[in-house]
Parts: sequence; C-alpha cells; structure tokens
Amino acid sequence: MLQYFALLLDSPVIIAAIFTVGIGGTFQYGFDVSVMTSASPFIKEMMNETFLQRYDVSLEEWQSSLIWSFTVSILCIGGLLGSLSASLLTAKYGRKRCLLFNNFFAILGSVLMILSQRALSFEMIMVGRFLYGINAGVSLSVHPVYLLECTPKRLRGMVGVTVATFISFGKFCGQLLGIRELLGTLERWPWLLGFNGFTALVQLLTLPFLPESPKFLLLERGDRQACEKALNKLWGSKDHSAAVEEMLEEKASLQNIQNRSVMELIRDQTVRWQLLTIIVTFVTLQLCGINAVYFYSFDVLRAAGIQEDQLGHTALGTGLCEVMTSLACFMIVENAGKKALLFRGYAGMTVILIILTITLYLESLVSWMPYCSLALIFLFIFMFSGGPAGVTAPLPGELFTQSFKSAAYIIACTINWVGLFLVGMLFPIMVEKMDYFCFLVFLVFCAGCALFIWFNVPETKNQTVLEIAEAFKKMHSKSEEKSGKELTEHKINIINLYETKF
Repeated sequence: MLQYFALLLDSPVIIAAIFTVGIGGTFQYGFDVSVMTSASPFIKEMMNETFLQRYDVSLEEWQSSLIWSFTVSILCIGGLLGSLSASLLTAKYGRKRCLLFNNFFAILGSVLMILSQRALSFEMIMVGRFLYGINAGVSLSVHPVYLLECTPKRLRGMVGVTVATFISFGKFCGQLLGIRELLGTLERWPWLLGFNGFTALVQLLTLPFLPESPKFLLLERGDRQACEKALNKLWGSKDHSAAVEEMLEEKASLQNIQNRSVMELIRDQTVRWQLLTIIVTFVTLQLCGINAVYFYSFDVLRAAGIQEDQLGHTALGTGLCEVMTSLACFMIVENAGKKALLFRGYAGMTVILIILTITLYLESLVSWMPYCSLALIFLFIFMFSGGPAGVTAPLPGELFTQSFKSAAYIIACTINWVGLFLVGMLFPIMVEKMDYFCFLVFLVFCAGCALFIWFNVPETKNQTVLEIAEAFKKMHSKSEEKSGKELTEHKINIINLYETKF
C-alpha cells in the first residue's frame, strides 16, 4: 500500500486534479441527494404561503406531498438529460472544457435557489433543481473519465475510488450544513440550497490550471506532442514512452473505428459480458437498500432513545461513517482488488439485511434490540462504502475501449438516474405496504450481484482495457467450452442408453 502512496505523492498534479475535479464533480451529486432533507419543512411552508398569497388557497397534505415529490425528483430528469448529452459534449469539446462549462449550470441554479425565498417562488427551486440535475449528470459521466485518463495505470484503482469518496463527502456536507446551528434555519435555508454554486465556482477558477486528458489528446485529436506535454505536467518530467505506446496500441486496435453508439454497444457480442457487468452493478447500486437503511436510521435512533432535536446531529454519524470507509477503500483498493471488494461488499450486505429485518421485527419485543439495529445500520454503510460505492462508478471507463466508453457511461448513468427516480417514487409505497420487510427485496439484488461478480467478472487490478477484455474472453470461453463438453457428453450418454435399449 505504501508504494502506491509513494507513487501518488510523486505526482502532486494528480492530487490537485483529484480535489479540483472532485469538488465540482461528483460532490455536487452527493450534496444534491442529501441537502433537501434539512430544507424540506421550510420549502413546504413556503409552498403553502405562495398558494395563500397568490390564490387564497391552502394546500392539502396530498397536494403538498405531490409538489414536494416533483421538486425532489426533477433532479433525476435533469441528471438523465445531462448524462445523455455528456458523451457528445466530451467528444466535441474535450473532458476539461466540458467540466468547465458544466459549472455554469450549477451557478445559475444556485442563484435561483438563493433568490427563491425573497421572490416567494417555489418554481425557482424546481428550475434550480433541474439545473443541478444537468450539472450532476454531466459530472457523474465526465469526472471519472477525465480523472482515470489522467492517472497512471498502477494508480487508477486508488484514484477511481475518489469519485465515490466525493459523493460520500457531498452527502455528509449536505447533512452537516443542514443542522440548525449552520444553515438549517428559516432565514438561511436558501443559502444551504445555493451552496452548489460556491463549489462550482471553486472548480471554475482552479480547473484551467490542469491539462486536458492525455488520452483524449492522443486518441481523439491525434496530437502526440500535446499528449506528452500533458503527461509531463501530470506525472512529472520523466520518460512516458511506455504509456504513450499503450495508448497508441489501443488506437491501432481501434483504427478506422468510430465512437460507437449505445445500440452498437448493445449489439456487439465481443463486449457482452462487460456490458452485463455494468448493467448488473449499476442496477444493484441503486437497489441495494442503502436508501432504505438511511430512511430507517431516524426510526432506529428514536427507538434507541435519542431526543428528537438531536436526531440530525446523531445522523451525521452515518454520513461520516460513509466518508471514512470510502477513504479506507481508497487506501486498500490496489491491494484488495475490485472484484474482491465488490463481492465481499454485496455478500456482507446480504447477510446484514437478513439480520436487520429480524432485529427491526423484534424491536417492539426486546428493549435492547434497537441498539443492535443501529449497529447493523452502521455496519451496512461500512460494507457499502467500503466496496460497491467506491468501485462501481469508474467501471465503465476501465472495462471498455475508447470507442465504447462514451456509450458505456450513457448506459451506466441512465441506469443510475432512472434507478434513483424509481426508488424515490416507489420506496415510500414499499415502506407503507411492507414496512421493514422491504429489506427482503433489496437483499435479492445484493445476493444476485454478489453471485454474478464471483462467477462472471475477472479481476481488473493493474490491467489495461485490452488486458481486461482478454481476461473476460478467457473466463467465458472456458465456461462455454465446459458447458459445450458437458452437453456433448450428455448427448453421447443418451445415444448409448438408446442403443443399449434397442
């Protein structure tokens, strides 16, 4: 592990890139997901005041809930739009320029959020959330691509985890700034919702000092001199000819092959297992139950005797747990390997969900059972952020060659946003109908993903895209040969049996 830290410390520009791209990248997504919880009572009150002032009508409970649900969910619509447009923008303008322009969506959304209370307009919050969604959708697609393409092969696993680390950090900051001692008050909540604009401004002012992705410069623009200049700035003034040759090898393998569309990726049999890996892991990322665990954390804290006015402060522990575990994952990923982290994470989460369902059921019968449930919630967050959360986000950039990469990120981000939207809309209904037994649905996804990874995904540690593709090919050609042999033997046995009878 120390050798990887030494390599990272030898590249201070890479460290600067991690923080610069992260704070205006996936941090925004994490912050957007968590920040609305603290502001919800103030926004609902403003909605009611708006209707009273405009139409002299007071909103009913179901009407307020409907408007609120749409205000929260519109982030996903913007996110999906941002994800779908990201590949076209990166191919035309480059990774760095795309990230720079993307900050203007967050800044404009921030201005609308800050002015919404003064204008007494909840519609401004909706438009602001939509713009935040576009910003987050582009960030989720471009942030990992840019960062991984700027990083040496031996550090890609470690640096890739920082994509999820900034999501966790964003969630934690949303929880922290939302407490009443900071911005979670009637007077200051617009500044809480507008905080995204400040982080976007930080990236807008610092990102110009970083170079464009070397891989983009060489493979997309064909500018070897600019690529080598970018490598020298990112990795230090050394001989980077081996890295350039690797990129040229990939370019040669993709000679006369244009960027593939989503439909071409779906139809291409040579990358079938890589595509299935992306679909399974990203579907499970949203349907693994992490949102359900966060939802039940307040109920468990109440049952454990935490006072109502202290719930927000205590719940900060869940966000801090996710951040700290993500940092731990950053330290161990290069030694443990991504396949191991994914499998152990989902297998452990499956077991925890089974036990958590039992402890929640027994809470009304056993006085000390809420403390067991609370410990399991922290353990579940630990398993999630220590494996799946940190490893899943950069997978499309690692499993696919340059021609398929944009299409792969479109599919991954579309699954992510649609999954988030469905969880947001259906989860309250599941809780109402199934109560804590809703965890049984999520454990099916966790168990299924763990088994899929164990039997169908090779280790990707310290390997190039072409080496990973070869590993997939070997893994599944063996299984297909084995199944073919078993089928042939079965046919021979049937023929022999038939001949024996007659």
